[in-house]
Amino acid sequence: MPEITMPRLSDTMEEGVVVSWLKQVGDPVEQGEILAEIETDKALMELEAYDSGVLEQILAGEGARVPIGTPIGVIGDGSGTTASGPNGGTPAPAEEQAAAGHGAEPDTRPVPAVTVTEPTVDSRATVQRKKTSPLARKIADELGVDITTVVGTGPGGRIIRQDVESAHRAAELDPPRKVVPAPLSELPAPAAGDYEEIPLTTIQRVSATRLTESKQQAPHIYLTNAVDVTDLFDFRAQVNATLAQTGVKVSVNDLLLKAVAVTLRKNPSVNVSLAGDKLLRHRGINLGMAVATPAGLLVPVLRDADRKSVSEIAAESRDKAERARERKLRTDEMSGGTFTISNLGMFGIEHFTAVINPPEAAILAVGAATDELRLDDGEVVTRKILRVTMSADHRAIDGAVAAQFLQQLKDLLEHPLRIVT
Repeated sequence: MPEITMPRLSDTMEEGVVVSWLKQVGDPVEQGEILAEIETDKALMELEAYDSGVLEQILAGEGARVPIGTPIGVIGDGSGTTASGPNGGTPAPAEEQAAAGHGAEPDTRPVPAVTVTEPTVDSRATVQRKKTSPLARKIADELGVDITTVVGTGPGGRIIRQDVESAHRAAELDPPRKVVPAPLSELPAPAAGDYEEIPLTTIQRVSATRLTESKQQAPHIYLTNAVDVTDLFDFRAQVNATLAQTGVKVSVNDLLLKAVAVTLRKNPSVNVSLAGDKLLRHRGINLGMAVATPAGLLVPVLRDADRKSVSEIAAESRDKAERARERKLRTDEMSGGTFTISNLGMFGIEHFTAVINPPEAAILAVGAATDELRLDDGEVVTRKILRVTMSADHRAIDGAVAAQFLQQLKDLLEHPLRIVT
């Protein structure tokens, strides 16, 4: 009987989480049909059936964290169909299976080793009384929605993803009333260990590991430059006026992406990565664009950005940012980057340093543009100043090379017509 094993769905994946089964035990399966949704370290991926037949067993229930290559189900001719869970059908998460075994005969069947992310203690009992899908619980945790207050519209009143998202949107439209806090003297002292445990998502766990390794292994150097972007803002307004009929709107970040791509083409010594005792100088300019999502930081990649127009970059960056937040990006859309840009200007951050995204050798941190006083022919004028900080791996990029790159980028941004010519 063909076993369904946890596949490698990304280049950095070591394990996956079974988010939901779209087929149940006893269901017929055709080759190429979607069996389940798997959460990797980068995205939610669909698991296709490689064989036709009947789904006879589900070995890893929804919520199970399973290493690559571990069996999670079995497809056969239907003669071996078994109910794998304590109540038949899809097995419950590991902690529920263990609870069902108390006071019963021990189950001697071999079970693959899996670990499960447990729900918070305070909400576990209430959530179990309400019918909810694992994906709905996961989305509720990410959006901060109390799932016990959500009304389910699924079969039998089951709470599904759409119910959680609707509740979240309703809460945003009708925010809670402002509560006047009690005087500090009337507040009880917090008890020792008074906290809520929130399990890390797969993306957060992998990011924590990789970025820690980056800081430990790559000797970071930081260089900051202040750029006068007054003319860049004016140029952006002109570009958007020209594109008004197309529906495409260019942001300052889109112009920055294009400017960085052009500068990398002029200075290929920065478009590199370290591979053991070799330095890889990449021919393609593939820009990573850091995007914050409820599940953690994702980095969609804009391939051959130097060959694309500003309007093409604008359209692609918006599309990939939206799909990153919805966890709909393909693995290939988040791999192969050669240089990353992280922009926190929309949050009012004026200056920060970023951690290099391995195996790349550099990342550019972009702050907010602020009005500052400058001297112009002896007269005090107000100009928009934007600070960019480059973090570089000193093993691959010398300080002088990084400084030259920033100098060229500054010159390009201060003469924005050169970005598109």
